[in-house]
Amino acid sequence: MVLDTSAILAVLLEEPEAAQLVHFIGEDRIRLCSAVSFVEASIVLRNRKGERGRQKLDQFLRRARVQITAVDVKQAEVAREAYEKFGKGKHPAGLNLGDCFSYALAKTTNEPLLFKGEDFVKTDVVSVP
Repeated sequence: MVLDTSAILAVLLEEPEAAQLVHFIGEDRIRLCSAVSFVEASIVLRNRKGERGRQKLDQFLRRARVQITAVDVKQAEVAREAYEKFGKGKHPAGLNLGDCFSYALAKTTNEPLLFKGEDFVKTDVVSVP
């Protein structure tokens, strides 16, 4: 599976969906996260929780054995197309930059996407049930 920033933040900020998301993460042996999502989550957690937030992120990713995946040219192309098709102001999904890279990683690896919210439901990406 590919973990979107929204799923990572929901877990680490202990939002109501956290337990269900942790369950899904534990059920899948493939756990990927775009380098863009990693940076995005780092920024949000640092802003909300200080250095402790970033430490929690690193600890979570290590314990959950999430592989941070570098962006390659194919992913960049798919992310660009995702924004053209599903981006904010263009489509009800309203994907932002980080969303587009999660989408691209899921599409290029043929892995389902784990996320919180309704944005990705309005796209053609396969989601974790």
